[in-house]
Amino acid sequence: MKKTFGLFTAAMLLVGGFAFASEAILIDFTLLDADCVEDANGNPQQNSRTVMDYSTAAGATFTSDQKDLMKTSLALPEWEVQLNSSAKSVASLADSQVVSAPVKESADVPFAGSNVMGVRVVFPEWNSNANAKIVPPFDIPAYEPLSSADANGNRQDPTDEEKASGKTLFEDGYGVVKNVGTVKAIAVTTMGMNYPHGLYVLMSDNDNVTRRYFMGYLGFDGWKELRWNNPQYISEIRNREIRVYPIYPRGLPFVKFQGFQVTRDAAHIGGDFIGYFKDVKIIYDKALLTSDRDIDDEDLWGIIGKKETARQNAEMQKFGNKQVNRYLEKAKLASEDEFTSSLNSDSDSNAQSNAGSSADAK
Repeated sequence: MKKTFGLFTAAMLLVGGFAFASEAILIDFTLLDADCVEDANGNPQQNSRTVMDYSTAAGATFTSDQKDLMKTSLALPEWEVQLNSSAKSVASLADSQVVSAPVKESADVPFAGSNVMGVRVVFPEWNSNANAKIVPPFDIPAYEPLSSADANGNRQDPTDEEKASGKTLFEDGYGVVKNVGTVKAIAVTTMGMNYPHGLYVLMSDNDNVTRRYFMGYLGFDGWKELRWNNPQYISEIRNREIRVYPIYPRGLPFVKFQGFQVTRDAAHIGGDFIGYFKDVKIIYDKALLTSDRDIDDEDLWGIIGKKETARQNAEMQKFGNKQVNRYLEKAKLASEDEFTSSLNSDSDSNAQSNAGSSADAK
């Protein structure tokens, strides 16, 4: 936290009718291409800006090779589809997924040639209210320091330039916007496919309260920007309730992206839903106005730094435990697709080879 802090916008608006609202990209899915941590075939699996190492939460029983594999990121194939209880079935859980969807170079949009989020959700065929959440693979940390990662996804020490920026890892279109007061409007760039389903945006704040915002219905064809306007936003300063807060110590309020929710009404068509999403943007009042201070409060007292370090450690511990459990579950998956033939003369030699491998493993 650098030197300067200010008053909340509500208090600073006393000076007159200045506009302190800002626009920011909460998350841009075209930035989430996989570009590091290659698999055996040389294909990148993770996104270098958002890659996280959760091996620090793993126990001592794991080998160093296993811990090297304990990495995840906001790369689009890592995202999850969570179905509500009435929509869950073996088939729907298996087929509902998120992929990286390439936009044609010939497309008449500014992001032609980029990859956007592609979502498939399998809703029930029968008359039943159902919904699905499209969520990131982990709760996006709000306090992770900005730093780069190498080709293997190992986070490097922050450079002086990264430290001087005052930004955290998931800002600038990767899921977190800092210094947010009142949210005035939200926009989602999405491609409609004439589905009658409703779309919500899920966001949480620094008090860990998650809210959902109804963006509209997807019953249109082509790219469109769906918008939610805050019905309780007061533009006239004279009608606002003015509250004055202490300048220090208060951390920067923030919002972070928690995912989408797609709702299907029982009266509407079920089965497959296909959707594409480019980004989520917000217009908001700034919570704090920065100004030069005669005394560097944070360097003197360090109150905010201690609070944010504690929150960061709590976020990483929660994130790491969840990912380790998923790694263990993945390691237990059956890798065989076919039975060893009992009618083939090679089956005996294969069985002996498998038995030998098992003995060596023991």
